Amino acid sequence: MKRMLKIYMEKPELAALLLLFLMIVLFQIRSGGVFLSLDNLRGFFGILPEMALVAIGVTVLMICGEFDLSVGAVFALMPMTMAVLMAMGIAFPMAFIAGVLVCVAIGFLNGFLTIRFAIPSFITTLGMMFVARSLTVVISGGFPPLLPADLPTWLFTSFVGPGQLLRMSFIWFVVIAVLVSLLLNRTNLGNWIRATGGFLPAADALGIPTARVKIACFILCSVLSGFAGLIQVLRLGSPLPSIGEGMELQAVAAAVIGGTALNGGVGAVLGGIIGVVLIRVIDNGLILSQVDANWFKFAIGALTIFAVVANSWLRKRAKAIKVEI
Repeated sequence: MKRMLKIYMEKPELAALLLLFLMIVLFQIRSGGVFLSLDNLRGFFGILPEMALVAIGVTVLMICGEFDLSVGAVFALMPMTMAVLMAMGIAFPMAFIAGVLVCVAIGFLNGFLTIRFAIPSFITTLGMMFVARSLTVVISGGFPPLLPADLPTWLFTSFVGPGQLLRMSFIWFVVIAVLVSLLLNRTNLGNWIRATGGFLPAADALGIPTARVKIACFILCSVLSGFAGLIQVLRLGSPLPSIGEGMELQAVAAAVIGGTALNGGVGAVLGGIIGVVLIRVIDNGLILSQVDANWFKFAIGALTIFAVVANSWLRKRAKAIKVEI
């Protein structure tokens, strides 16, 4: 019994999962059964992947010991870059590759500048957030370009599955989440990421290429953010320059709520996903319960603070539990 309790307390994502279950039950009751209806779930799962993909990248980067506040701006810049290129006659595949390369460049710059000049990533990516957001507006010319009519939107937005419950974007999200989770838990790179975020001097002493590991995580974070932005633009049908505003803070909150340590080394992809689902459940549940929407940010802020305090307490209690071998 003590062993099971210790394992549970050492995995804060399980505590977030319990809270998620309680929130679902609460909103199902308050909404008069509407919360878990097919129509509401279709809308819920339809937009979930867009934030979840960003949170996956932010979670991995935080495990590596860094932050990225530019993900919301990259979320808008990547699809805007594609839209402008396609308006110029560039085919979708080539525009997609160009958009991904823009994300790679931003991720590389974030990582290189942070490491080369020993700048806190908070500052580096804060500056990049303003740069990317400004570039999005500039290249759009102030007006969002029209998307071509022959885009393969079905590949990202079509409804599939029993009852047309899920969009194709959800399939993309699941595949990416599984691949990143396997990378983090079953490969040497995943071990290097945890070691780099856990204790950098020790990782350097072991010969781990910590600079390359961090840059790789920055690039992964940017690429996932840009891809998520593309999915939202294809769903909305227009590359608005303002999309993604505030998403960087919600992604960090999701990672923290899911048990990712602020100082690095601890966390899981599953935890970040649970954090996103919890945030979306609160958002959707407040609306269905006819609660003033202004309470949403209050709820997320309070939940983030509670998660940090609770995770710290759980880890201390877990260390105090003595288990006989």
